[in-house]
Amino acid sequence: MDRTAQLIARPAEYAVAYDPAGPPGPPHLGAPAPGTPHLAALRRRAASVLAGNWTGTSTVPSPGLYPHQWSWDSAFIAIGLRHVSPRRAQTELETLLDAQWGDGRIPHIVFNPSVPLDAYFPSPDFWRSSTAGRAAGAPRTVQTSGIVQPPVHALAAWLVHCADPGLSRARGFLTRVYPRLAAWHRYLLHRRDLGGGGLVSVVHPWEQGMDNAPSWDAPLARVAPAPARSFRRADLDHGAPEDRPTDLDYGRYVRLATEYRDAGYRDGGVRDSAYGDGRARDGGHLDGRARDGGHRDGRDENDRDQNRGTKDGRPQGGRDEDGRPRDGWEQGGRKKGGREQGGGFEGASGVGGQGAGGAEFAVEDPAFNALLIASEHALAHIAYELGATGTARHARAERLTAALVERLWDPAEGMFFCRDLRGGDPDPGRRPLTGALVPERGVSGLVPLLLPGLPREVAAALVRTLRGPHFGLGTTTRLAPSYDLLGEAFDPHRYWRGPAWFNTSWLLERGLRLHGDETGADALRRAVLDIADTSGFAEYVDPYTGEACGATGFSWTAALTLDLLHDDTTSGTGVMAGPGIPAGPGITALKGGDRG
Repeated sequence: MDRTAQLIARPAEYAVAYDPAGPPGPPHLGAPAPGTPHLAALRRRAASVLAGNWTGTSTVPSPGLYPHQWSWDSAFIAIGLRHVSPRRAQTELETLLDAQWGDGRIPHIVFNPSVPLDAYFPSPDFWRSSTAGRAAGAPRTVQTSGIVQPPVHALAAWLVHCADPGLSRARGFLTRVYPRLAAWHRYLLHRRDLGGGGLVSVVHPWEQGMDNAPSWDAPLARVAPAPARSFRRADLDHGAPEDRPTDLDYGRYVRLATEYRDAGYRDGGVRDSAYGDGRARDGGHLDGRARDGGHRDGRDENDRDQNRGTKDGRPQGGRDEDGRPRDGWEQGGRKKGGREQGGGFEGASGVGGQGAGGAEFAVEDPAFNALLIASEHALAHIAYELGATGTARHARAERLTAALVERLWDPAEGMFFCRDLRGGDPDPGRRPLTGALVPERGVSGLVPLLLPGLPREVAAALVRTLRGPHFGLGTTTRLAPSYDLLGEAFDPHRYWRGPAWFNTSWLLERGLRLHGDETGADALRRAVLDIADTSGFAEYVDPYTGEACGATGFSWTAALTLDLLHDDTTSGTGVMAGPGIPAGPGITALKGGDRG
């Protein structure tokens, strides 16, 4: 039986082989298996990279190229750091969440005030978060950017907790972070469903993390670039120009970010998001604390203890008997009666508004939404740990998975594609917006393989595409390229237009393992470890040769190396439910960019 047939024939119930089983208690860099001394050395070098990039409260991706804290980097870093120091991994996430805005958004950069302004662009004086972001509840005590990055954070928080549940409970880690993570997801689901079809949109390529991916070329073509003389690129001081986005791309990035900032970081033309008294209505405080959840123990309002009851033997989750959400929200994130949680009003989720996020660039991306779904499952497990059921969150994750397949899946091509909400729609006022799928094959369209709720035929098709001529995994490439090997825009060295990245390879390894392809997952795991080692923990690599590109000593590469080295993922399956949590819908675990 071939591997595709094995995928289709797998049993309906299966353990989620995401986090390898291991003994409870503080993790450590244990001895490698007999005959593998090089793995012990690899562990030490990976841990050394993280130690060298640690600032005392967080980890920089790269001291020269990226000298601040990046949002999704910190989530990936915490996933690996938990094997070295669970306390530091918790601090990594707590530091990031301390910079959360009142409307719930987690900014993609938290700036270190000790770093000179000219060390990175765009710098704090470009984003002006404390003034331009005041109506959205930007924190006053720390400078941040105003855009976001993929929501890997709840997944990271759950995995960090599982690394040492005793320490986590003693410190009240989940109790503190859960309300903030819930507010973050609510912001995305209620303020960023710009198409009205239930999925989250990004309003800037930096938000998706794969900054200059060819999928953005068509949507960006509508954006007039900022004049080259109006900004200075600091990234070229640390990276080769042929490995970086072009000046034209950068000019468009700057233009989009400038207009979003000048509109007060208002999303999607939502009216009345800037209140006369400067308050942020989306469950937040101006100091960045989130009110979300309403319970001192961190339980979300959607996961109250009373939801533990059953009726006719069926769990009572987030829907009524007719399938509607029980919490009063429609699937697309709109409150019954027209009013939105974040202070918007009926019709406000549409794309529009001068300079508002999504006015010129609004794209539904498969990887961004897949990571949100994985993190929704993670929040369900966190809710259970804190005394609720988590059933409403699992149900939401299932609805989002269905929307992902409905809006972004192309069965003829066997993968997911981005949907450009501003492209090809004859009626921009219609809901949901149709827009147009962007016909560019990127690794983002394969990342949903990490989801446990995918239809079997979808998972099988993704594996075929991953191994086929466009990505060549296991034949022409050892790590999946970021873009179609046969595409006109393919460049093996230019950032997200072809090079292989370690975070996406890690996600695909987990997806293969989740869906029963242990052989493929094992091969990809070995490739990640080998190439991370030989490339010096590179930021990204040539997908054919493994040649290092970008920065070396890169934090998430080192962290995910540690995660794959921790125990033997081929010797057993760990159920993501974790200690004391019954198996249910599994969650799959888990920079990119010029990063804005």
